[in-house]
Amino acid sequence: MRSFGIVALSVMLGGCASVTRGTTENISISSTPSGVEAMVSGLEVPTTCTTPCAIVAKRSADITITFEKEGYQSQTVQLTKEVSGTGAAGFAGNLLAGGLIGMGVDAATGAATDHKPNPVIVTMQPLAPAHSARPAAPRKPRPPAAARETGT
Repeated sequence: MRSFGIVALSVMLGGCASVTRGTTENISISSTPSGVEAMVSGLEVPTTCTTPCAIVAKRSADITITFEKEGYQSQTVQLTKEVSGTGAAGFAGNLLAGGLIGMGVDAATGAATDHKPNPVIVTMQPLAPAHSARPAAPRKPRPPAAARETGT
């Protein structure tokens, strides 16, 4: 009977990190200059926002953000997933309450991880100015050397 209670508690709690931290997180996105279009891939539905902005993402998502603005070079930032201190504590809590089921839930949902960098901040680089396609101005012909010496 006692082991049934432990198993039931484990199933109810799911994963400790899933319960204490959730399976999603807010990611802040900004740029210099502001007003840059940020295209976020790796979400269930690709999202576009104008900086500064924020998105909600699953902790398990593989996220890439591409920044574009006319007159600037585009930039792409690949976010990584790292186990944070609080995520590790929640995951370790499975040893006490969640057991293998909780560890499995946390691993599947990424509940113990955070995306890095967060906030995502980029400085856009201006495009190099285009060279003009104008032909060089014609030079005035110089008088022959003999005419310059005589002053005529």
